[in-house]
Amino acid sequence: MNMRQPRPLSDHSLTPDEWPEGEHLLAVEEADLPAGRHAFHKDALMTRIQQDTQTAASPAAPPGRRRLPRALIILPAAVCSLALAAAGFLAVTGGDTVKEAAAGPALTAPVGASTPAGVPQLLERISLASAKSPRVHVGADQYVYIESKVGTTYEKTVDDKTTLVSDGIHRRQVWSSPDGAEGWLIDPAVSPPGGERLDRTNEKGESEPAYLNAPTYDYLATLPTDPDALLAKIYRETEGMGNNRDQQAFTTIGDLLNESLPPAELYTALYSAAAEIPGVVKVKDAVDAAGRHGVAVARLDETSGARTEWIFDAETYTYLGERTIQVRPNGGDSGLIEPGTVLHTEAVTLRQAVDELKEVPSSGA
Repeated sequence: MNMRQPRPLSDHSLTPDEWPEGEHLLAVEEADLPAGRHAFHKDALMTRIQQDTQTAASPAAPPGRRRLPRALIILPAAVCSLALAAAGFLAVTGGDTVKEAAAGPALTAPVGASTPAGVPQLLERISLASAKSPRVHVGADQYVYIESKVGTTYEKTVDDKTTLVSDGIHRRQVWSSPDGAEGWLIDPAVSPPGGERLDRTNEKGESEPAYLNAPTYDYLATLPTDPDALLAKIYRETEGMGNNRDQQAFTTIGDLLNESLPPAELYTALYSAAAEIPGVVKVKDAVDAAGRHGVAVARLDETSGARTEWIFDAETYTYLGERTIQVRPNGGDSGLIEPGTVLHTEAVTLRQAVDELKEVPSSGA
């Protein structure tokens, strides 16, 4: 079922570039490379380095996550220092320096109890609910618009003293064309004032294809909808990434659920595939970045001690967002990340098709 497309917002007095809401987050002139979502971004960085050495043209990083911008060139001699920088992304894109959000207190939450009991049944209910949900159709000349609330806790070091801080819960907006050739990101924690352009062009000016960890709307339609075939593809194409294959597979599926727009059949396959991953558990109560409570499908990364949770409404089983929370002590490079530290939280509040880049649906204004 296609959702009615929004009308152009010609009556708005301000464009997204002019919104003042993020100005208080951009007070610091230069980022000192914070490590938000630290372990996961280190994994992503090492994965990207592997891909750079294995292919002549490394695939573009997905716009749906904090990412290494194209202007940040990875050199083998810089691996150690870049690993520490993998989430802060001090970078220059189009001449603008990405500024660090003003640091606030670390995000924390109670660690909910988990159990492996009932996980297949929960995922089955989620899958059935997803199959009945209205779908957003995106035309070839339209853009996928996804709006969310996000927040990240990271380690900040000043004068050899490391503390935990966060960029606070704030609004994030991403636009992308179905083929990924054109897009825009507004996130005051990671992009310059007014946002930054997203595309799939590498340092040589070449257009790079979509792949599993950097998908496009069009690419998602090509993925197998048989759960076994889909999971086999995920294992195969993420081999060597992350701390272990099962955690990386779970993370990859979570990324596809979160800031993208998969076809209805693929949603069902993703949930069925997740049920086959060892170590997946149910958390009775988890809270997303918008403060919405729900039930979570989760998995603990045994190496980092952090648990990634996909949060769903406990009654309708609608996807709400995801959260990564530390459940074991002495996490991070500093050992300061204690249980209850929310490393990253995200609540998806709107997925829509729009006609223009940087157009905001009336329900997202």
